[in-house]
Amino acid sequence: MKQILIIGAGFAGLWSALGAARQLDLHGRDDVRITVLAPQAELHIRPRFYEPDVHNMAAPLQALFDAVDVRFVKGTAYRIDEASRSVAYREPGGREASLGYDRLIMACGSQLNRPDLAGFEHAFDVDKIESAVRLEEHLKSLAALPPSPARNTVVVAGGGFTGIETATELPSRLRAILGPQAGLRIVVVDRGARIGAALGEGIRPAIEQASQALGVEWICGATVASVDGEGVLLDNGQRIDASTVIWTVGFKANPLTEQIHGERDHQGRLHVDGNLKVKGNDAVYAAGDVAFAACDEVGNHAVMSCQHAIPLGRYAGNNAAAELIGVAPMTYSQPKYVTCLDLGAWGAVYTEGWERRVSPPTDKAEAKQLKAQINSVWIYPPAPDRASALAAADPLIPVA
Repeated sequence: MKQILIIGAGFAGLWSALGAARQLDLHGRDDVRITVLAPQAELHIRPRFYEPDVHNMAAPLQALFDAVDVRFVKGTAYRIDEASRSVAYREPGGREASLGYDRLIMACGSQLNRPDLAGFEHAFDVDKIESAVRLEEHLKSLAALPPSPARNTVVVAGGGFTGIETATELPSRLRAILGPQAGLRIVVVDRGARIGAALGEGIRPAIEQASQALGVEWICGATVASVDGEGVLLDNGQRIDASTVIWTVGFKANPLTEQIHGERDHQGRLHVDGNLKVKGNDAVYAAGDVAFAACDEVGNHAVMSCQHAIPLGRYAGNNAAAELIGVAPMTYSQPKYVTCLDLGAWGAVYTEGWERRVSPPTDKAEAKQLKAQINSVWIYPPAPDRASALAAADPLIPVA
């Protein structure tokens, strides 16, 4: 029996499995086994880790895998041998084992780029569910401390998408913990020359308005030079006393990609062709945050987001299965790009296009409703019903 092995059970891994299962089902094939290798059979809803109650943001997958005849293996991959087409992994108890493959789909995601920075161990992040829970527990523990400027101050390093959503959510999170009268100071430190510089001019006015309304302060043109247990020192010499420092700067592909023969971009993502096969590689596909994939014919490439991970997974799974059973693959295409940036209690802002033009719904309340729907419905896995789950894996279903 031929084997499709998928490393990762995130958005790309889940939808790779469903995409492959759909392709096999369409052709009535039962001679190809699909296996997902990951530390747990659950989808961590990473785009929501800036919110409270993070411990609830994991969706179970085992029943869904069972419904579509996908085998799940619990373990962490640590070595890929392309010559023997095998992946070595460690089970939770430490025992080592391996799995073979005819086609491998790299869907192992990305991780925060942790800098060699003095005192970085004092910083928090919202990269993984465990670290986001650690942050939440820390924030709740602040209530036991005597009021002080440092206790009430949070420094968010990085003014990109994650940093902005984290910072604008913090006023309501902290007031729920410290009381409505607490004198809070939320500071975003960003190397960009202007507020929200990384996201472009179209979206910047909304970020400025929300920041002003929520009391979120920006220090632009600066970076964090060092962190300690009582705050940060910036590269401009400014000291900020803060009991909480949250790092949101920079992401890179899972280091497992370094074991795959192929070209990589500056984030470690594998260059793939139109079918999402790693260029120059006979048996390996890539999807999600580890794939440097062209979305259109004008030079835009997928970004590290579930908006791209979901369809990338659908196509990668479809094409890996198609190749094994001898049917035509489908060329990945996702020309439409949108963003819906959560701006806390102020609302949200919706944009269309790579230049991020603010578009309907332009009303901040309507955009907030859309964001809530995205976060609570659209990005969650389908129900464990075979017919509906396979139907949802059609690569031609538009995501944005």
